[in-house]
Amino acid sequence: MLFPLSDDDRLLHKPSLVTNALLVINVAVFFLLQGMGGGTFTYGWSAVPFELTTGTDLIGPQSLSVGGQSIEIPHAAGPTFIWMTAFSAMFMHGGFAHLGGNMLYLWIFGDNVEHRFGHGPFLAFYLVSGLVATGAQVALNPGSIIPTLGASGAIAGVLGAYLVLFPRNRVNALFFVWLVSVPAVVAIGLWIIAQFTSGWGSLVAPGSSAGGVAYAAHIGGFVAGAVLALMMRMFIKEERPDNVFQRVDPRRKRLW
Repeated sequence: MLFPLSDDDRLLHKPSLVTNALLVINVAVFFLLQGMGGGTFTYGWSAVPFELTTGTDLIGPQSLSVGGQSIEIPHAAGPTFIWMTAFSAMFMHGGFAHLGGNMLYLWIFGDNVEHRFGHGPFLAFYLVSGLVATGAQVALNPGSIIPTLGASGAIAGVLGAYLVLFPRNRVNALFFVWLVSVPAVVAIGLWIIAQFTSGWGSLVAPGSSAGGVAYAAHIGGFVAGAVLALMMRMFIKEERPDNVFQRVDPRRKRLW
């Protein structure tokens, strides 16, 4: 298992205003509005495929048959304009691990992409990637009443853009018990492969369980981010530093 910890940042001299703001907003929403993952706000402002496709706000517990057993899915009143949940859901998380994992990936990979795009374009890119991710999940199972939430889709877009723009950047990661340094194409490539392999069941059988993970959103966001980065690269001048990652921490093993 490869667990990214940081990257060798080319552009440390530039502030990452939007990335830092997104980190603060996600954490603030989780603690101040969601009550650390649960509560009425979470159930009302998550994105529900059925609500987004019908425009109907589900209120109160809804029954769902899973494996021959009926379970209740909690719902609460959402915004008057129910489609706003497609935006709000990308700033909400289901628990500490969900929040921590997403914010780590955003912190590692977001700054470089923001530096390349610029602050305003990066914010637009992030939101569009998140919306496409939600759209992919809704398209897979439009009648689902299961709420979806998290920044994973938007951050998957950041990963897609990073892969396109910085494929040779070194990513410092934990490989079982060893600290290693691998190219971004390897670290991110393994991540997207894991999305397909882990989520294959839910992709070919939308009604099946995938451990509560919205893999279609991850893949949709990743593809959106990669495509947008390819388009943006045609209009953005690439920065070429004098010395690109010739120094590697001797405590890390260099793979590839």
